[in-house]
Amino acid sequence: MAHSESTQKLSWDLSIEGMTCASCAGRVEKAIRAINGVVDASVNLATESARIIIVENTASKSDLIFAVAAAGYSAHVPAATAIDRVEEQTQQEKIANRESIAVLMAAALSLPLVIPMVLSLTGITWMVPGWIQWLLATPVQFWLGARFYRAGWSALKSGSGNMDLLVALGTTAGYCLSVYQLFAHPGNMAHYYFEASAVVITLVLLGKWLESRAKRQTATAIKALQALQPDTARVRRGTEDVDVAIAEVQLNDLVVIKPGERFPVDGVVVEGETHVDESMITGESLPVVKQTGDKITSGAINAEGLLIVRTQAVGSETTLARIIRLVENAQAAKAPIQRLVDKVSAVFVPVVISIALLTFLGWWFVNGDIQQAIINAVAVLVIACPCALGLATPTAIIAGTGIAAQHGILIKDAEALEIAHRTTTVVFDKTGTLTVGKPRLIAHVAPDGNHGELLRLTAAVQTGSEHPLAQAVTSAALAAAIQVPSVTNTKALAGRGLAASVEGIQLQLGNSRLMDELGVDLSPLSERAAVLESQGSTISWLARIGENNVLLGLLAFSDEIKPEARAAIASLHGLGIQTIMITGDNAGSATTVAKELGLSQFFANVLPADKASAVTRLKRENQTVAMVGDGINDAPALAAADVGIAMATGSDVAMHTAGITLMRGDVLLVRDAIDISRRTYNKIRQNLFWAFIYNVVGIPLAAFGMLNPVVAGAAMALSSVSVVSNTLLLKRWKPVPRVKSDAIK
Repeated sequence: MAHSESTQKLSWDLSIEGMTCASCAGRVEKAIRAINGVVDASVNLATESARIIIVENTASKSDLIFAVAAAGYSAHVPAATAIDRVEEQTQQEKIANRESIAVLMAAALSLPLVIPMVLSLTGITWMVPGWIQWLLATPVQFWLGARFYRAGWSALKSGSGNMDLLVALGTTAGYCLSVYQLFAHPGNMAHYYFEASAVVITLVLLGKWLESRAKRQTATAIKALQALQPDTARVRRGTEDVDVAIAEVQLNDLVVIKPGERFPVDGVVVEGETHVDESMITGESLPVVKQTGDKITSGAINAEGLLIVRTQAVGSETTLARIIRLVENAQAAKAPIQRLVDKVSAVFVPVVISIALLTFLGWWFVNGDIQQAIINAVAVLVIACPCALGLATPTAIIAGTGIAAQHGILIKDAEALEIAHRTTTVVFDKTGTLTVGKPRLIAHVAPDGNHGELLRLTAAVQTGSEHPLAQAVTSAALAAAIQVPSVTNTKALAGRGLAASVEGIQLQLGNSRLMDELGVDLSPLSERAAVLESQGSTISWLARIGENNVLLGLLAFSDEIKPEARAAIASLHGLGIQTIMITGDNAGSATTVAKELGLSQFFANVLPADKASAVTRLKRENQTVAMVGDGINDAPALAAADVGIAMATGSDVAMHTAGITLMRGDVLLVRDAIDISRRTYNKIRQNLFWAFIYNVVGIPLAAFGMLNPVVAGAAMALSSVSVVSNTLLLKRWKPVPRVKSDAIK
């Protein structure tokens, strides 16, 4: 139905339950799009959610929920309040616990069925009595495996197939054949297939459990971002300051922010001066001076001064809220790679059913022996049982992620593992990723050449301060074994610096603005300061206060490049991967780091929204982009990239958003992550080849009666052994040997 462009459109979110594969998400999306008034719909399997754009005053949320239910799934409106979110999380934890118990129970029931098969490989022949096998396999098949029947039935009703339908058909065939053999030949030790059906269900349940755990982790990034938003704000009403709920803050309200508090709104400073930690917004590691007329952003942290801020944006319009939406939108986007097994199974299932049916009819028509016809048809289904197909991907992923974890690389979802092997461009944040993330005193220069005295007095002024620059000065003084004198009358000069008395001398330490106010002549060191600033350094000045205020010296601070960063960049270039740095830091600092490391390209003064946009542009240029970052400000870009790689030394938000986390701050692990991804993906392809080659060869043989169900079952087991044995070769993987950067040309 066409709608006028002027028609008001609404964006709604729904939580979807019951989806198990990409085809499920497609069916839900199709059902929602069929509703009158729906302009667009995007269903995300990973987040188990749907984002719907709908024309106002057409369909209701109840209509959407009903359509989802009609498609065989369930939907509900996401929790809106904190209490509802806690309750929803509790419910999800209960479901996760039930899934864990189901996997353990299935494993316990299947283990006795597997033991005889393992013993047979050593030449020991022993079989569990048939009726005991039946008792063990039945609850696995119809109780613990009931979810596959439900999902498979939903697929059938929609006229399509999925992995669940394949599991249900294959295991049911093996189970039913075993029951037939058990009751048709009660006195004979006939071959049964109870172990095949039970083990397949157990392993697929394990894979589903791992997948569900990864899905739950995707929501933690949004929760961590939401935690940065204060619940209340201190609003000035007349002559009183009143704490109100954040939802009650209006535009142009005056909000009071005390030292150490987060800003609850976006606005402009109307009174006060301070330093503000905006690292979560700009990526700048150093606190930024804020004074009257300067803009501040929600989520940033006020350092030492009391500020009065006039509100310019609240609620969903704040910078923090926009960052949250960027992460949500990036996560809601369609995955670049669809699950290969699900796509193949959509064709494989009807083909196998058709072949089995034709086998039954053909043999019945040719020799009139309905029992022989059934046995041959079941043989087709047994050899097509998706044991190897179900093992191909999850075993490789489990092995790959396991060996990676041993070497400090945490791969949190299969999608990241599958995509990382195609990486053509690695985008790095600077602060905390390529650099240490902590300012360091790189120079202290006194006009009279007494540089040690300058450091001694400066360290005294900074005594007791928690400011990052103060800590850098203190560390430098400690390293130089300088005896720091006592200090008195310390006073913070909001937005400018510090004042203190040291050994009877009045000193002030701060920025250029403070020196201008004091009338201090900076010309003796202005050229040196200009050079240092062009290299990205932050400059502080120390002056003696008296009848004539005198310059005592300058101090330059910079962030240190990680020792292994150059080797990491060079090694990525050796793999044919281009490297790009996107940072919120100034151009001077970015240029210095880029030249030092030999980066392919860099962008400076970039805000979070622009970081994500830059990543998106690279993807439109047919680049497979891996984003490496460690801060909250990197979250949108990490989510927008084909694969996000976070440093565990950084923020929780970055780690929750990224698909891969480096447990050490070692940039060389980026290359190792790509290497293990390549090797794991190769194993997945090899496993799928072996899984299908048995079917390609075995199904025709079974259809022509050249394989009885016993041989078919053996072939199926052999395919599983081949897949698992091939996967175990991943355990031999080692990180690529470290190469010194100066040895790489």
